[in-house]
Amino acid sequence: MLQELNDWPRAYFERADGNPMLFYVVFGEFANLPEVSSSRYRTEGVFPGLKLTHCSQADQQDVLDDFRTGYVWQEFCHETPELTKAVADARECLILSGTLDDQVNLNYLRDSIGLLTFLIDHGGIAISDPQMFRWWAPNDWKTEVFEADGAVALSHVAILVSEESEPGFNWWHTRGLRKFGRPDLSVHMVSQEFEGAIKDLFERFIEFQALGGIIAEGQEIRMKALPAGMVCRHGGSLEDTNFNNVHVEISPPMSAPGTKH
Repeated sequence: MLQELNDWPRAYFERADGNPMLFYVVFGEFANLPEVSSSRYRTEGVFPGLKLTHCSQADQQDVLDDFRTGYVWQEFCHETPELTKAVADARECLILSGTLDDQVNLNYLRDSIGLLTFLIDHGGIAISDPQMFRWWAPNDWKTEVFEADGAVALSHVAILVSEESEPGFNWWHTRGLRKFGRPDLSVHMVSQEFEGAIKDLFERFIEFQALGGIIAEGQEIRMKALPAGMVCRHGGSLEDTNFNNVHVEISPPMSAPGTKH
């Protein structure tokens, strides 16, 4: 009998047009998995609407290899060579994936975190999270994600900083808010003096959206540390490879090229 689990509520929930989408890959060997303990892992298993797919080297080598290529994989290899060698030698992976209707709570994430933790305790070596461009070592996953016993949004969304063509300016953007059925965030032409304020703004919006909030079209940004007149505009598409999601563009830029503050 499954233990009754605590809900993970969304304090600011308003129903949105977005659909939460999860996609995780666990590498390892998974013969004879025991029954998952609901009480230990805080999960009811595969949440309805998601699916757990098994891929093996014997008949799906190309699928396994696709996850072990690209820039993020190379960075993972550089940072943790022993772990990535084990992942490179792994003969199996399990893929937890699916798209859901907008959810009034985050129980789907609770169940998925628990299930993924169970898998790394029973044959899993590492977890790939392509939505936020991250590979998780087991200890990092447990410390930053599972042991929190709640939806710590910043553990599921990456804040990225990319150089603009204009020297001295960066593009701040996120990946991973599609897990919550909400748009990612983007601010172009951020000068160094505003980066702390933009980081604060992003963290607030990530938390707000993860807990079900909706950023209104044309919403004004009112922060003393940022210039007046910045507004939020929805745009993009799910096919946009920069986000793998729609996004909110916060503009105008922090300053025009060549402008001094």
